[in-house]
Amino acid sequence: MQLPEIPLPKIDLPFDISLLIHPPVVHFAIVLPVIVLLLEFYNLFVKRRSIGVFSFILIVLTVIVFIAAYLTGSVDGKEALDLLSEDGQTELKGHKLLGTYLMFVSMIILILKLLVMTGKTFFKVLFFIVLVALIILTFKQGKDGGELVYEYGANIESVKDLKDDMSDIKEELEEAQETISKMKASRAPTIVKPKRTVTVEKMLEETPKKIQKQDEKVLKTLQDAAKDVSKKVHTRIPSPTKLETNNASE
Repeated sequence: MQLPEIPLPKIDLPFDISLLIHPPVVHFAIVLPVIVLLLEFYNLFVKRRSIGVFSFILIVLTVIVFIAAYLTGSVDGKEALDLLSEDGQTELKGHKLLGTYLMFVSMIILILKLLVMTGKTFFKVLFFIVLVALIILTFKQGKDGGELVYEYGANIESVKDLKDDMSDIKEELEEAQETISKMKASRAPTIVKPKRTVTVEKMLEETPKKIQKQDEKVLKTLQDAAKDVSKKVHTRIPSPTKLETNNASE
C-alpha cells in the first residue's frame, strides 16, 4: 500500500547540515521510543510522577530527534539519489515518505502524552497503541535504510567511485567508437560504376548469334579440311586416261 505524500514547506535553515550525520541520529530515533515505552509500562505499576515527567522529557527529545533524522536524511538522500539505480531511487523515495510520517507520529505521541496527564483511560490506551506503532514502523524504517546502504550502495564512497569510473569508461568507449566510424568512412573504397551494363535480356539476345557464328566457323573449318583431303587423294590416285595410256604402251 502506497502512502499518500505529505507536502512540506521548504525551510531554509540558518546552518548547513553535513553529510553522513543521518546514521548516528537515526540510532537515537530507534532507541528513544523503546525507552519511553518501558518507562511508561513500568510507571503503570509504580505510578510515580517523576517517572512520568522524565518520560515526557524523553518524548520531547524523541520529537527533536525525528525532526533531525528527517532533515539529515533529506541531505544524504539528495546526495545519493542520482547515483542509485532505478529501484534504489524508488526505495529511497519510499524511505523518505515513511520518515515524514514517523516525524508527525512522534508529534502525535507528544500531544497524547499531554492528554494522558488529564487522567483519562482512553487517552492512555491510545497513547500506548500509537507508541507501539511508532516503534514497529521505526524498526522497519531502520531495516529499509540498511537495505539502501548495503544493497543499493547509498552514500558508500567506493560505490560512488566505481560508478564514476564506469561512467568515464563509457564515455571513452563512445569516443573510440566515434573515432573508428570516422576512420572507416575516410577509408571507404570508391565505388566505380561499370561502363557497360549487361542485362539478362541482352545476354539472351546475343547468345543465339554467338552460337550461330561458332557453328559457321566450325562448318567452314570442316569444309576446308574436306578440300585438303580431296586434294591429297587426287594427287595420289592416277586418273583413268593415264591408266589407259600406260596399258597401251605395254
